[in-house]
Amino acid sequence: MTPDDHRPAPFGRALCAMVTPFTESGALDLDGARRLAERLVSGGCDGLVLSGTTGESPTTTDAEKAALVTAVREAVGDRAALVAGVGTADTRHTVELALAAEKAGADGLLVVAPYYSRPPQDALEAHFCEVADASGLPVMLYDIPGRTGTRIEPDTMVRLAGHPRIVAVKDCSYDLLGTQKVLSRTDLAYYTGCDEQVLALYALGATGYVSTVANVVPDLFRAVLDAFDAGDTGRAALLQRRAVPLVEAMMASGLPGTVTAKALLGALDLPAGPVRAPLRSADRETAAALLAAYGELAADAGQFQA
Repeated sequence: MTPDDHRPAPFGRALCAMVTPFTESGALDLDGARRLAERLVSGGCDGLVLSGTTGESPTTTDAEKAALVTAVREAVGDRAALVAGVGTADTRHTVELALAAEKAGADGLLVVAPYYSRPPQDALEAHFCEVADASGLPVMLYDIPGRTGTRIEPDTMVRLAGHPRIVAVKDCSYDLLGTQKVLSRTDLAYYTGCDEQVLALYALGATGYVSTVANVVPDLFRAVLDAFDAGDTGRAALLQRRAVPLVEAMMASGLPGTVTAKALLGALDLPAGPVRAPLRSADRETAAALLAAYGELAADAGQFQA
């Protein structure tokens, strides 16, 4: 499969779900955000998702979200697409955040299914359409029922694909059959949000990924895509397998990826800072285990050094 066989990439192929750096006192660290964004883009990311799950969006203010977009745009210019997370449990608030993100310089919007209230599918569809109608920015739907309690069902995805500004999906559904149904019936650009599924979904025709692990190794999954596009599927599979211990340590340890990503970034002396309550920073033992998993990957594949 060649790059031309894949879907259009409205926000790039290799996206990082960037952490939001804070100072030790818990304030927004815009200088740290600029430095981290620069590192990620220089390392191979052609898109950044700001204020998503990994970016601790539930605990940042509206003003902080806008300031983050502005600061990262200053740092990376037009070298990477910026997708701003604007999803909330309130349609009106989500629209306000969408308009603010557009004004701040975002290239697109990440809109999660409203959480807690668990709207039925017709209300969910109306929510996404209202947000998409509110600004001129293209929209990436965020399907993560494990956190929201509500699945964006495949049939709903198919209907939403008819909206001219709904162009992409961040897929954390863990429903491979459902994903293939939407891929076969729409032109939506699919981005896996699960690091262990990068190669699997790409091989089925997905566009790329939105990765938490990329905060630490921004070139790793980019190398997976590049190898696959070059026809070296064996190397692509090898690189995906090499990532497993780090992916497991960061994403399947019982801690949110935000916590593990910030712990490892801090251990590598990279911008991160603490997490905001109710999350709690990882303990020293966890940080040491994360650093060991990173070290094994870096030793096995020198091109992934920080």
